[in-house]
Formats: sequence, C-alpha cells, structure tokens
Amino acid sequence: MAFDLIRRVETLGHPRILVVGDLILDRYIWGDAERISQEAPVPLLRADHREHRLGGAASVATMLSALGAQVCLMGVVGRDPEASLVRQLLADREIDDRLVLELDDRPTTLKERYIGRAQDRHPQQMIRVDYETRDPIPRAIETALDSCIPEAVKNSDIVLISDYDKGVCTPSLLRRLIAACRSLGVRVIADPIRSSDYSKYHWVHCMTPNRLEAQLATGMTIANPEDAFEVGRRLVSTLDMEAVLVTLDRDGMALVRADGRSEIVPTRPRQVYDITGAGDMVLSVVGLCLASRADYDEAAALGNVAGGLEVEKIGVALLSREEILGDLIDHHRAEGDKRLGLASIVADVRRRRQAGQRVVFTNGCFDLLHIGHARLLREAATLGDFLIVGINSDASVRRLKGQERPINPEDARAELLAAFECVDAVIVFDEDTPLALIEAIQPDVLVKGGDYRPDEVVGRDEVEASGGKVVLIPLVQGHSTTRIIHRVADRTLVSHPPEKTPPSPAIRPSGVVHPASS
Repeated sequence: MAFDLIRRVETLGHPRILVVGDLILDRYIWGDAERISQEAPVPLLRADHREHRLGGAASVATMLSALGAQVCLMGVVGRDPEASLVRQLLADREIDDRLVLELDDRPTTLKERYIGRAQDRHPQQMIRVDYETRDPIPRAIETALDSCIPEAVKNSDIVLISDYDKGVCTPSLLRRLIAACRSLGVRVIADPIRSSDYSKYHWVHCMTPNRLEAQLATGMTIANPEDAFEVGRRLVSTLDMEAVLVTLDRDGMALVRADGRSEIVPTRPRQVYDITGAGDMVLSVVGLCLASRADYDEAAALGNVAGGLEVEKIGVALLSREEILGDLIDHHRAEGDKRLGLASIVADVRRRRQAGQRVVFTNGCFDLLHIGHARLLREAATLGDFLIVGINSDASVRRLKGQERPINPEDARAELLAAFECVDAVIVFDEDTPLALIEAIQPDVLVKGGDYRPDEVVGRDEVEASGGKVVLIPLVQGHSTTRIIHRVADRTLVSHPPEKTPPSPAIRPSGVVHPASS
C-alpha cells in the first residue's frame, strides 16, 4: 500500500477547504530551568525566547496551508493585540480570514506554555496558562457567520469543523452549516469536543474523536483496539455518518464505515515528545485527502502517518508533503521490496529528491559477501539518504570473471544485499558496466572501492556534470571474493589429498614377479 499512498500524496492537488471553529493563539516561552526557586518549591525558568503559533481551528488552517490547500477560516477573535498576531500569522500563510469576526467583549483565546531546558535533556513543558472565554458567541455574531455559510460552502471542496468548546461551534450554527453541506454535496468532517452529547454533529459525514472522546460520547469502553469497532458502529449509526475514525494513540486508528466494514490502521513506534497538535494534524490530512477524492482507507493511513510525525515535534508544528513522502519512503517498504526495476528506481529517486534527499549509488558483482563489502555499504549509506546498489547479472559476471563465476546466482546476491539495513534498493543490470543505470539515476554521490583511480570510475563524468561527486572508500586489506575462493580451494586440497596410486609390481625378464621396493 506504501506506493499507493506515495502516489496519493503526489496527486493531492490544491483543494479549497473551509475550516470552521475556535481560533487559538499558542505562545511558547522558552528558557533554562536551572534551579528551584527560593520563593516556593517550583522550578525557576530563565526565559530567553518567545514564539507564537496558531492553535485550534487556526492551527488546522495553517497545517492545511503548509500542505498545499487553499484555506478559508471562519471563527472569532477579540479586539486585542493577540488578535493582531493571529491575523498576521494567517496572512503569512496566505489564509483567507475574511470570515474571522472581532468581538469587543471577549479576549482572543491564548494558551501560554512555558518550556524549560535542563541538563541537556529534551525541552519539557513546565506549565500552561490559559486566557479564554468559553461562553457561546453572541447571537448577533452567530447570525453574521450564518449569513456567510451558503457562499463559503459553495466555494469549498470540503468543510472541516475544529471544535475546541470555546463558543463558536454552537448547535444552531453547526446545524445550518451541516445542512448547507448536505444540500450542496460537500463533505463535512468534525473533530469533536469531549462530551457525552454529540447531537450537534448529527449528519456530518465523518468525525475523528480520540479514544477518550469516543468513550465519553458512547458510554462504552475501549480496552483494546477491537473494542473501537463497536464504539465506532454506535457513533456511525447514531449520527448518520459515512464513517468514523477513532484515533487510538500508539494503537493507530480504528476506521468504521456505515456499510459495516471496519479495520485497525496500525502505526509504527514513534519517539513521542509532545502530543499537542496531533489531533489537528489528523483532521487536516484526512480532510485534505478526502477533498482530493481519496477514499477513507487512504485518508486514514496518511492521517496516521502525519499524526505520528507531529508527536515527534515540540508543540503545534507544521508538516510539508515532502516530510510525509520522506516518512513513507523511509519506513513503509519491506525488505522483500528492495529489489526494483529501473522504472521503479527512477520513480523512487524522483520522489526522494522532491523530499530533499540525497541519492547514493554503488555497484559491483558482490559474489561472496565479506567484511570489505559490509564496510563499503555502511560507509556509502552515510553519504546520503538513499543507497542504491547495482549488481551485475550472472551473464555479466561470466563475461567479466569467466565461466566459473559467479559462485552465487543473481537472485541470491540481490536478496543478501537487500538484507542489509543500510541498503535501500537493489537493481540487477545485464551490461558490462553500470553506465546506463548511472545516466538514468543521476546519483548525487557515486561510490567505488579504493582500488580504483578517479579516472577509472565508470559514470564519473556523468555524475560530476550533473553536480554530483565521486567518493572512493578504502579497501579492507586481505579481503576479497577472489581470496576467499582461493582459500576455500586450498583448504579443500589439504583436507582431501588425492589418493596415491600403488606402484606397479616389478617384472623381470624371467617373468617372475618381485615385490616393489618400499
């Protein structure tokens, strides 16, 4: 499925997406937490840096913009300095904020996080301070937003609801928004609040609750991933949805459809630094995929990947399509898929270059693998991000080395090379040299052993002409396939010496046979 997902990311396009919900400004104050305060038993933070990022529905909007969508945002802010910061950050991402209204009687929601560094450890959040009003927006503001819904939905490929329970997503506003989406044939996806009453989301096409939210909404327990299937079926049935995606942190996601199909979309282990923003990222990527005509399977799988990448970052962070592509390419290919044809290799190289990766190429017969091969491959892998190994076919080896070679057939040699973790792709070539491969791949780095002079390296001119370089890696003295073959042959002769032919009896002219002398 990895290649299907890669193709999906490459063809996402630039859909128009309307995001409706609660705008939040996230302020991060960074510093060194070096000691305990003398005033109270709390860490003392020596602040040295302040940073602002968008949160809530504004976070979803910026994530979508970073992923290439055209975004319109609907919500409210106060009439304060924080509102000006929000608008400036939205303008920096070219997000349409004409449907963001200002209120005199409430502040812009602000979450202030203090992040401390100590003893060279990874930075940790020490405390969060919130400035907010959670009352429903005034009726006059709701009416103003309501009047904009028909035109905004008509100009959108999908609508996302980012509900943080700060007062924008009132039941009446969502009811009219969802009705407009249904009437115009535009999907609407909701990231819901933590509540036992989800009636205001009735008739959304899909939602993305986390484990706890799904349990509270249904009164059911998710003790293991499979329990999420029954919870999902309850939500789909009660709210008349097409599907639900229940996020299950380390267990991945449970995808449940109205037609009864359900599956667990697994995730891979991640180094989790901060779960802030993971839910927003899942909503963003799922919405982007569905807006680009992906199915729920693809949307869930890519949402899972993006959510995993998000928790590896501090705070609400943006991802690019290149980062998602890079993760798919790096971690979603089994060893058995490493042997590729030229067309697949070239396509893979193109994707990796789009993801900003460097391509390394080396080649050889690799007949009997030894420590010299292992060290060359490991060192070659450190020179870039994607190591391709070209190996001579059996016919090519025979032409170069003689009819007794290779010892190992090409299939076995390719499989052994693919077993190296540092090797990303293996390709067999039939020619005497890899020149045609090098011309097609155009590696950034061409690697050969130190027994070559630079002017002897096939493909050097082509690689350097395209801006690449040639690297010669010193040989491990005393190790080569030829030496191994000779040692094996010598030891075979010593262990199994040829049988001596007994001497013939001596025959004298008299015709009498006499025993031979010893």
